[in-house]
Amino acid sequence: MENTTKRAMSHELEKILFEEIKVLDQGFVRVIDYMGNDSSIVQAARISYGKGTKTQSSDAGLINYLFKNAHTSVFEMCEIKLHIKAPIFVARQWLRHRTANVNEYSARYSEMEDSFYLPNKEDIKGQDKTNKQARGLELEDSIKQESQDMIHNLNTESYKAYLSLLEKGVARELARGILPTNIYTQFYWKIDLNNLLRFVMLRSSNHSQQEIKAYSDTIKHILKLWTPMVYNAFTNFNQMSLSANAIEVIKKAIKGEKVSREGTSIGKSEWKSLEEAFGI
Repeated sequence: MENTTKRAMSHELEKILFEEIKVLDQGFVRVIDYMGNDSSIVQAARISYGKGTKTQSSDAGLINYLFKNAHTSVFEMCEIKLHIKAPIFVARQWLRHRTANVNEYSARYSEMEDSFYLPNKEDIKGQDKTNKQARGLELEDSIKQESQDMIHNLNTESYKAYLSLLEKGVARELARGILPTNIYTQFYWKIDLNNLLRFVMLRSSNHSQQEIKAYSDTIKHILKLWTPMVYNAFTNFNQMSLSANAIEVIKKAIKGEKVSREGTSIGKSEWKSLEEAFGI
């Protein structure tokens, strides 16, 4: 007998429930559960019963209006729970977003799996010359290969040492300390839609670290399946923030005046964003 429900459903999201969506070499994102859909936001805004109180076009228009004017509380009516497998260094960046409910795999209680992130050779780059927290400098192919081999060898040796400590009777909570932060961890992450949009906005940015961006882009795809009207509003109105100085530079560029960073208080990073977005 087929199960029925009166709850708001997202039929496209239902199709991928519990399926692992691969990210990086051994990671994944999996949708465990969700509450609400586009109509839940519309209902909250109108304080209405059921769905179909308005046409689909007017519902989309309302969601656009709500998003554009930052009426965020109605987006908190929807929630989603994800199962994440990610390297520990990605998880630590991830959990800086303190607006979710989290439960992570315990390396004090259970033994860690032999599962490490090994970056692709083409993703191994040198430190960016202008951005102190990013990669960007191209390296010789021989250095990339040597670096990848070093990472792989360290992964193997550290896990052997970890198992050796456990075999000697050393407590798991101590033995785990020798494992590098590119070992994979797993956690459940439950978050409302408003804060999920904030996460995607920050972590799918071109300024985000490549590895966490890969997860955020995957979640962005899930968002499109779950709440397509919200996704469209997000992509239409989610624009970059501009300083007053940047706005003045754009005004001059529109008038055809020649502009440069010299003589302004705009930093290198913000100027680079202007160049990328507006061709200044």
